Amino acid sequence: MTTATEPLLVAREGAVAILTLNRADRMNAVDLATLAALRAAVDELWGDTEVRAVIVTGAGEKAFCAGADLKERAGMTPAQVRRFLKNIREVMGEIEHLPKPVIAAVNGLALGGGTELALACDIRIAADNASMGLTEATLAIIPGAGGTQRLPRLVGKGRAKELIFTGRRVDAAEALAIGLVEDVVPAAELLDRAKALALRIVENTGPVAIAQAKFAINRGMEVDLESGLAIEAKAYEVTIPTKDRTEALRAFGEKRKPVFTGE
Repeated sequence: MTTATEPLLVAREGAVAILTLNRADRMNAVDLATLAALRAAVDELWGDTEVRAVIVTGAGEKAFCAGADLKERAGMTPAQVRRFLKNIREVMGEIEHLPKPVIAAVNGLALGGGTELALACDIRIAADNASMGLTEATLAIIPGAGGTQRLPRLVGKGRAKELIFTGRRVDAAEALAIGLVEDVVPAAELLDRAKALALRIVENTGPVAIAQAKFAINRGMEVDLESGLAIEAKAYEVTIPTKDRTEALRAFGEKRKPVFTGE
C-alpha cells in the first residue's frame, strides 16, 4: 500500500504499471530513497508477467525529475557519490532493458538525471510545458547516468555535444524537432495520452514479440548491420514456438481479435 510520503508511487491499471516520482516539493529530484524505491520497483516488474507496459512520470505539475537531489549530494563524500552513480547507472540500464515497453510521460522540468531517466525509456511523450536538458557541465561535472551515450544515439553526435557542452535546456517544441521526444501534447492530456499508447500496445500485440523486438532494436543498434540482422533472426526464432503466435494465426482465420497470454 503506497502513501503520499513514499518517494515513488506504484499504481496498476490493468496490465499497465505507472511509476510516479513522488517528491513534488523537491521537483521530484532523485535522492537515495527514491533511487532504492525505483530499483526495487523495476526489479519487481521484471518478473511480473501481468504487467505488459510501464509509464514513468513525476508528481505535480512542475517537474518530471530535476535530476539528482543536490542538497543531499552536497553532503556526500566522493566515495558515496561514486556509489550513487554506480547505482543510478545500473537502474537506468535495467529500465532500458526491461522486457516491456517503458513510456516516459515528461510532465514538466527534466534536467540532468531527469533527462537521463527519459532517455532510458523506450518512448518519450512530453507535455507542452516541458523543458529538458543535460545541464551537468554547468555544475562542473558530466552526465553520469548514461546521458553522454544515449543522447547522441537519439539526436546525433553534433547536437548531443552542443547540448551537453552548453548545458542548454530545450523546450518541448525543440525536443520534438530534434527527436529527443516522440510526441508533445497539452499538459492536461499527457497522462491520458501515455495510457492510450500503453493500452494500444497491450491490447494489440504479443508480449513475447514486444520483448524480442525491444531486445533486437536495443542490441542491434550497437553493432553493424549484418550482426544486427543476425540478432533479429535469433529474436524472431524465440517467437516461433509460442502459443501467442499460434493464437494470432487462429484468430486471423476466425476473423476475431487474438487473446495473447505471453506464452
